[in-house]
Amino acid sequence: MRFLAFLIRRLIGIAAVMIGVSVITFAISHVIPADPAVAALGDHATDEQIAAFRAEYKLDRPLPEQYLTYVNDLLHGDLGRSIRTRRSVADDLADSFPATFELSFTALLVSIVVGIPAGIWSAISRGRLPDVVVRVLALAGGSIPVFWLGLIVIGLGYYQLGWFPGGGRIDAFVAPPPLRTGLYVVDSLVAGDVEALRSSLIHLVLPALTLGYFSTAVITRMTRSSMLEVLGQDYMRTAEAKGLRERTVVLRHGLRNALIPTVTIIGLTFGSLLSGAVLTETIFSWPGLGRYATASAVSLDFPAVLGVTLLAAVVYPVANLVVDVAYYWLDPRIQRG
Repeated sequence: MRFLAFLIRRLIGIAAVMIGVSVITFAISHVIPADPAVAALGDHATDEQIAAFRAEYKLDRPLPEQYLTYVNDLLHGDLGRSIRTRRSVADDLADSFPATFELSFTALLVSIVVGIPAGIWSAISRGRLPDVVVRVLALAGGSIPVFWLGLIVIGLGYYQLGWFPGGGRIDAFVAPPPLRTGLYVVDSLVAGDVEALRSSLIHLVLPALTLGYFSTAVITRMTRSSMLEVLGQDYMRTAEAKGLRERTVVLRHGLRNALIPTVTIIGLTFGSLLSGAVLTETIFSWPGLGRYATASAVSLDFPAVLGVTLLAAVVYPVANLVVDVAYYWLDPRIQRG
């Protein structure tokens, strides 16, 4: 019952965030000194064409009326129609989001698998060579721009070694798996399509490593810092005094407490990966949300920009909700209220 109340409070907070984001984004997108009708039709469009276009997309109505219409449509599941693609924004997002989710989840998985063990190893080797190496690599990961790293990775993995493809989600001569979730790896497994699975996995390697390097560095530093704090606690020294093996002391007694701040970083990192993979998707020609958002912003596609922003606004609170639930189970003090 206490957990249900905890969950309801968080969901109410997400709803409040969504309302605030919709108001702010709608206002900002409509005060920029540019006309989406001219951007869509071109400079040679006649006044009649521009007027018809503005009437079709309800851009000729007062802003409060446009916003109320937008909210009413939103409550009915209608995100509007894209000015650029002339399709439903919801359909565009449904096509783009799975690609970004697949890439971001893979990048986060790489970050967790590498970052947490590296942080633990660095903490228990404090001041020695492994600690120095991990700290230097983590510092580099937080300093190297994504676009530069992406170009280097393509140059090495694709042009020089020829081990990996240069871009896209799947080889041009391989048919995509039957669409079920939009995640090529999952859909390939469900369909039993080995060739599509191999192609989709190998296309994930370079962009996932590029996107995940920065988050790996962040998770490594946070894990190291948390582990160093935990290793100095009295209960850790007591466990060591009992004669327990170092591995048992670190993993069973220390890691659970050290993971609490790390879980926060993982949740926020996943949200940022989902909504901020623009450069990586552009470099690797990945047909995801980042490329869609960039093209929509350049063409002044207000409905699409609002749709992408709302989706990104949902991702962060949901990521925080997952973090809060993880806190609830990791820290008994939260369960006791």
